Amino acid sequence: MDTQFAKRRGFKLEKLKNPLLVKNIDGTVNVEEAITHQVEYNMFFKEYVERVKMDICNLGKIEVILGVPWLAVHNPEIDWEKEEVKMTRCPPICGRKKQEEKEKEVRRTKEKKIVEELVPKRFLK
Repeated sequence: MDTQFAKRRGFKLEKLKNPLLVKNIDGTVNVEEAITHQVEYNMFFKEYVERVKMDICNLGKIEVILGVPWLAVHNPEIDWEKEEVKMTRCPPICGRKKQEEKEKEVRRTKEKKIVEELVPKRFLK
């Protein structure tokens, strides 16, 4: 995540025990030379939510880069022609299954309330 972006958004920067040398995508050494901080936050994309830690460095005009390791683990469905991304193949570690279960429970609760409002209680026993 870009340093200035993180500061503008008010993310709490956590200092790393051991700084990491950082190189840009083109292989040159980053102006900040080392990653000294990271942030932990909830990353949202449509219905997808994941708690992530991101290293902080100077990315210039780019705000966030999802690395190849993250993309490989999550393996999102990308339709380049339609410009659509779907998070349908997430591993259990990202919490998608728990989120889906929570959403189902919320729907069940809402449906139950609707039924209770429409059907007299004597018929629900």
